[in-house]
Amino acid sequence: MSRFIDIAALDDIPRQGARVVRTPLGCVAVFRTADDQVFALDDRCPHKGGPLSEGIVHGAQVTCPLHGWVFDMATGSAQGADEGRVATYAVRCENGRVLLDAAFLSGRRAA
Repeated sequence: MSRFIDIAALDDIPRQGARVVRTPLGCVAVFRTADDQVFALDDRCPHKGGPLSEGIVHGAQVTCPLHGWVFDMATGSAQGADEGRVATYAVRCENGRVLLDAAFLSGRRAA
């Protein structure tokens, strides 16, 4: 059974924005869409290492701020002609709180 940890209030994450969860094993970007969906991805683009948390959120996608790669936040896959993938993590919202699956720590390597 997954154990979820409370990381923030939903209102702490701006609509079409992100917040970073820093861990000893690396950073995870937690995104909020315009319609209050939440997604969690590695905060590092595989192309040039850009911080995805500083990217542009549009729909359920985020565009890397360095070179414009577009990632589907539900799957982590790059869209269009780009090839690449970022890890995604289970995240949910309950009673206005954002909860992240603590199991992501077990498989992470150091950033």
